Amino acid sequence: MSFIFIVIKVNATVNTGNFDLQSLRLFLLAAEAGSLTKAASQSNITLSAASKRIAELEKNFECRLFIRLPRGLELTAAGQGVVRHARKVLDNVNQMASEMIDYSSGVLGHIRVAANVSAVIQFLPNDLARFHQQHPRLRILLEEALSEDIVDQVDSGRIDIGIFADNVAASGIRTFPYRYDRLVLLVPSGHPLAHLTSVSFCETLGYDYVGLNQGSSLLRRISDAAISSGKILRVNIQVTSFDALCRMIQEGHGIGILPSGAISQTLHGQKLIAISLNDSWAHRTLKIGIHAENTLQPESEKLLRFLRSVK
Repeated sequence: MSFIFIVIKVNATVNTGNFDLQSLRLFLLAAEAGSLTKAASQSNITLSAASKRIAELEKNFECRLFIRLPRGLELTAAGQGVVRHARKVLDNVNQMASEMIDYSSGVLGHIRVAANVSAVIQFLPNDLARFHQQHPRLRILLEEALSEDIVDQVDSGRIDIGIFADNVAASGIRTFPYRYDRLVLLVPSGHPLAHLTSVSFCETLGYDYVGLNQGSSLLRRISDAAISSGKILRVNIQVTSFDALCRMIQEGHGIGILPSGAISQTLHGQKLIAISLNDSWAHRTLKIGIHAENTLQPESEKLLRFLRSVK
């Protein structure tokens, strides 16, 4: 038996020193508009200058970024890849510029925080306002994210402090209790369960549910509870926010489970009825997480101490 070995040698190089931010912005405008003419107009440059910049980008990448069509532009596969990276580059540059403006105006430090929607809706608005009153020259950069993603961001060092649900694995980072909340069943007024003051989760599984999006710790919690009970959770509609969940329940698309503090007060008691859940898992702990080894900067340490002390 004989074998044939094929060796492919790649000599392609990309000259990153020739990139400039204006060309990347122009490229993104052209990609979004599907038109170089529109992108040139929005960038306040001539069409010929815009065409030259795009041609230089393609020369540096050694591949075509657009397919020229009679009525506009269409991204190539390479162009789609550049879109993703260009957005990240420009976002980072904008964040850098914003932070430098803060420092020049007297800000003493930035704290990167990510929190799940339950913490953002229920607790952080008040807690961060109180912290800002005590430390007005510290800037908190808060991002809402899914609990699993928050743990990953803490572990990788992309954020300083994370706040997430207690049913997410977080063995690789240091954690502390932050706040406790209570999950309730939400039904529209007039629903067969609306007359109850408390109910077990199993009793609700004969009805359609409105749930949060895939990946949310709350959806995982109720899905796991359904599996443990040996019954099926029928999620009729999935949404990305508690407000949308309340609206869908109000209009009769199903029932749902969410933290009691996240229920829209304008709807609670009139169009929506909150019913206590008897299940032990309905009482949750929101956790604070920090990197297992990296030492927090002094400004982040101040926020950590504050969040651990709030009630």
